Amino acid sequence: MYDRAFFGHGGAEGSWPNRRWRVVITIKDVIQYLYLGRVDYDEGLRIQAEIARLLGEGRVGNMLLLLEHPPVLTLGRNAHRSNILASDELLARRGVTVHEINRGGDVTYHGPGQLVGYPIFNLRTLRNSSGARMGPVDFVRRMEEALIRLCGELGVLASRIPGLTGVWCGPANGSALDENHEVEAKIAAIGIHVSRGITSHGFAFNVTTNLDDFKLIIPCGIADHPVTSLQRQIPGAQALPPLEAIAHQAARQFGQVFAEQVLAVASLDDLRTQAAAVQPQFPAQDTPLQLPAEVERLLGLGCEQRPLRC
Repeated sequence: MYDRAFFGHGGAEGSWPNRRWRVVITIKDVIQYLYLGRVDYDEGLRIQAEIARLLGEGRVGNMLLLLEHPPVLTLGRNAHRSNILASDELLARRGVTVHEINRGGDVTYHGPGQLVGYPIFNLRTLRNSSGARMGPVDFVRRMEEALIRLCGELGVLASRIPGLTGVWCGPANGSALDENHEVEAKIAAIGIHVSRGITSHGFAFNVTTNLDDFKLIIPCGIADHPVTSLQRQIPGAQALPPLEAIAHQAARQFGQVFAEQVLAVASLDDLRTQAAAVQPQFPAQDTPLQLPAEVERLLGLGCEQRPLRC
């Protein structure tokens, strides 16, 4: 990571309060976040790749991208095409595009009214509860915790389900989840990719999402649990904050869960300007640029790229 110094002057020359001063703001222990609004899916992939490169070079700190997408289906590394129930013709009429990507998990849906978060984090800078470097599973559990707290802040009880990734709302909320009111419903899907210690992809949190669009698929390949949204869970949901306001709340929850300050970035151009002012850094000495081929073979293309279900 890096430090940034700012210089200035004050008052008459000579006395301490009026000497040239230097303030250093460090980005090492700060999560920066950027709300991008609605972004085409391919553009979102390009932005993630750009931020991951800058993070790997030490030009930016850990970054949380927050946005929404037009209607799109994404297929993770473990996805089965049969979990897309709609025909290609129907998807085309609905304006829904399909993308095969490298995150863990099966098929999921993104669309208007859904807050998508892409945490581009360097896991080498994070520690788990025992003080060791944070691994992908611990990272996903922290993401779940941030979203569970976000639900609580918005008045919705949410939790985990053992053996399943994501955030779930149960009948205890007092809201209708499905026809028989018996099973938990998913409000947030999670699926990440990790390469050389840097994460990409992330979460999809249903706010005012059109839940009928999930009928196009078997969400995350899980047929026996429905999906839900804040709009469905909260009585009088017309009073929900706008998506951008919820994005700022989500960023604050990430800061609390990862025990770091959060700092908003005004725009992608501002971030690029900030990064251009920083000299690239080499990776840590204990981090090879590339695993030896024999190790990659033994690991089956690398344990860091293990799939995590959505």
